Amino acid sequence: MTAQPGAIPGPPEDEHQDAAASDVPGAAEADAEAADPDVPGAAEADAEAADPDVPGAAEADAEAADPDVPGAAEADAEAADPDVPGAAEADAEAADPDGKRTDAGELSDAEVELAAHRELRARIEQRKAGKPGPIEAGAKLSGTAADLLAAVRAVESGQKVSGPLFERPTSPRSPAASSVPPPVRPRTPEPEQGPRGPGAAAVAAVLEVLVSGGAPEGLAERVAGVLGEQAAQLLRDDPWRLLAVPGVRPEQADGFARALLGAECGPGDGRRAVGLVSWLLEQAARQGHTALEAAAVREALGARSVPDPDEALKQVITEGAVLVFQDGLDYGAEDEGEGEGAGGEEGAGAAGHGGAAIGPERPSVPVLVGLDRYALAEESLADGLARLVRTGLGDADWEGPDLVRAVGGHGLVVHTGGEAARAEVLALVEAARAHGLRAMVTTHSENGRRRSGDADAVTLRGLLSGVEGPGRDADGGLAVDVLAVLDASQLDVESAAMLVESLPDGSRLVLSGDPGVLGPAGAGQVFADVLAARVCPQIASRVPDPGPIGELVSGIGIGELNQVAAPGKEVVIVPVRDASEAVHRTVQLVADSVPRAIGVPPERTQVITVGHGGSAGTRALNAALKERLNPGPGRFGGFDPGDRVAYAPSPGRVLCGTVLSADAEGLRVEGEGAAIAVPREQVGSALRHGWALTAHQAAGSRWPAAVVVLPGDAAQGLSRPWVYTAFSRGERHLSVVHGVEQALVHAVAHVPAQARTTRLRTLLEGLLAAPDE
Repeated sequence: MTAQPGAIPGPPEDEHQDAAASDVPGAAEADAEAADPDVPGAAEADAEAADPDVPGAAEADAEAADPDVPGAAEADAEAADPDVPGAAEADAEAADPDGKRTDAGELSDAEVELAAHRELRARIEQRKAGKPGPIEAGAKLSGTAADLLAAVRAVESGQKVSGPLFERPTSPRSPAASSVPPPVRPRTPEPEQGPRGPGAAAVAAVLEVLVSGGAPEGLAERVAGVLGEQAAQLLRDDPWRLLAVPGVRPEQADGFARALLGAECGPGDGRRAVGLVSWLLEQAARQGHTALEAAAVREALGARSVPDPDEALKQVITEGAVLVFQDGLDYGAEDEGEGEGAGGEEGAGAAGHGGAAIGPERPSVPVLVGLDRYALAEESLADGLARLVRTGLGDADWEGPDLVRAVGGHGLVVHTGGEAARAEVLALVEAARAHGLRAMVTTHSENGRRRSGDADAVTLRGLLSGVEGPGRDADGGLAVDVLAVLDASQLDVESAAMLVESLPDGSRLVLSGDPGVLGPAGAGQVFADVLAARVCPQIASRVPDPGPIGELVSGIGIGELNQVAAPGKEVVIVPVRDASEAVHRTVQLVADSVPRAIGVPPERTQVITVGHGGSAGTRALNAALKERLNPGPGRFGGFDPGDRVAYAPSPGRVLCGTVLSADAEGLRVEGEGAAIAVPREQVGSALRHGWALTAHQAAGSRWPAAVVVLPGDAAQGLSRPWVYTAFSRGERHLSVVHGVEQALVHAVAHVPAQARTTRLRTLLEGLLAAPDE
């Protein structure tokens, strides 16, 4: 079979075909090179566990999902590291617990992140203090732990649970100013200094405990950073506290506990139950869930040899390690719309809500358990969005397109569309400024800010930290009247909560994104949940993305993988027979074919593949691309000047750039927006080569050319959102190195995203179900 530009190859008609005859994409030869979009899913057939030394290990498109986490983690979610904890050089997390400064007077990324999170926590705690009783988790759950368990058992036994579900007072804010000049370039307030790292004495004490328990010595600094100055004593009192350290698995913590406790250690130890439940919920958060069903947690405890899972979960709740929620009815498939098009099983209505149906007419009431970290963020976000809906009622007579008119009369508006639809958001911002309002655009990444077309656009992280944007008003709110968030589908629940908490009453928020792409790397699915809740106007763009790539991606969005005409070699398919050939052809494409035929240099071509491991994962591809494009000995922790790198200062956040130099403090990297200083202690854990990325790492960014690699062992991990995301990363050209045959067509037509279990949709529906009087 021959592959033509724009054609989607089916099964080989001739088993002896030569799949590697041409090097130039779109060449007249019968084997034109691949330009098929990125493969959705990314879970490799060998189910390799997530690599903790990969920047942003929380990405949901890495290797196989962790079987221990209930809730059927997404097929493209990364699993926890199965290797022995420790080996800081291999499995350390990207976050820097030391919070060190990068240059004299400049704050590191860790300090900026910590300062923003502390501000959100302070706001939430202030709100809690002003409430008359305990925090309501969506169902007036209060009183003793026994009351909580009674509610859980009552619901699970089919009894009716009465009482109002949502009664939350909202804290008043000063209204946002209006009729003011357009925004000016941001000021730069200095965030407060982050916490200091663990002292040498604390690390030494932890090291002594780890050695006595047979744990790797390399864990000492990480354990002290996570558990604090009293880490050694905490571990002696409860060895399963080791599970709080990222990368440590239950079997490793069990072995550590047996070494420390001896005969006192048993599978029914209450401390073990607390550690296991917390670990399960943290792993679920890495896969996008903000809570898990109580029944699934009990089942997971049983699989971990806990003698009495019911009693164990009861004890965990009694000790306050987790919260219990009963937010409302589950939403089955019949409530999500029929069919598989946008708004069907793959559309906004496919928000994840756990629970099995208890009758033919009504779905079950899910009983969920979750960590307070995500519970507080999700409830705070729901309160904040409801506040904007109620207070952001502006002038209803704005003239212009649908989006402009909707924002004129509402405090919260959702806008859906692809890359071309961003122009509608820019028109809205200009219209708001013409009405004398302070309007601003914020994006997910620096790459997105560059593509926004607005000179005053800022990144979301820069806006929240105060490094970019208009600054804060006297009440601590952002000095903005209209805020448009591009790439809103990448918003995780904690970032969204920080953003909404920062918006003053009377302001307007526009969430604009593409519902077809992969969800955020962090916990939650804010954009999908707000769409599914239908509590505000939803404006769908009718402007399609142009060209053959836009036509191809539009078809994928509705479950169709169509052949497209590509006279300018915009889309090229390169069939391959095995992973080694896929790596060889990918290097040819990036180094020779795409520059020669398309005119895009290697540094502007991005390779996207299904995961980090495997014979054609990011590790293998980056090694081959470095050898061809920038060979060197890796003098600086495996890196050389000129290497393309991906830096993840925190899970889910990836900064791409090129290594400039190195010194005693670390590496200097030239990013898209500015220079990046990578601390020395993070080079081995938070930095990797970046010629090849996973689809989740690439989400929110686009490049002139993209090469999507689909080796044969990736077939089981493909899904429609993964393919949609990967194939839409190229602006001018897309090459697809295709080795999965009909699995690609099947994934696009029949494999939707794995649902995430979240609470935001039900919280919003409860808060805004009835209009205010």
